[in-house]
Amino acid sequence: MSDVTEINESEHLSSDSDTATPDGIESPSVDTVAAPGQLEEEGDIAADYIEELLDITDLDGDIEIDARGGRAYLSVTSSEQGNLRLLSRPDTVTALQELTRIAVQTKTGAFSRLILDIGGSRETREAELALLVDKAVERIEAGAESASLPPMSSYERKLIHDVVAERGFTSQSEGEGRDRHTVITRS
Repeated sequence: MSDVTEINESEHLSSDSDTATPDGIESPSVDTVAAPGQLEEEGDIAADYIEELLDITDLDGDIEIDARGGRAYLSVTSSEQGNLRLLSRPDTVTALQELTRIAVQTKTGAFSRLILDIGGSRETREAELALLVDKAVERIEAGAESASLPPMSSYERKLIHDVVAERGFTSQSEGEGRDRHTVITRS
């Protein structure tokens, strides 16, 4: 019987996914990387959608469109302190991202892997995941054979794998659908 330590987050925050929605339901697999023109079109459609939302909610925000790692990346920022506070909550960002992806898919007819960042929500989540890995590594260094993290989207698991490798440990994803999670072990 192996010694597996379960690491729980006090507040599970979803972010994004490659093939799984934030609730763990598998989406169509995307095997090809989108062409730059396609990403630009996705970004423009998404920016229009988010701009309309900001207008409806009477919030000010600046929208930047970028392409990173074969995905359209939309970043919404505001110079006014607290203007995007409610929209930058992790569950809200996840929901808005899915709605924005649907809007893009409706107009293009193609599955979108767009990433939405509101008020620095992505950077905040990456820092939370790094702390989660640090806690898991501490438990392994204290004698646990492995540490199992809570289920996450494929995007978050990829971030976890990168952080684990930086720390000199090994990780792999296990489970299916909503139960897919990362297990960390010594290298």
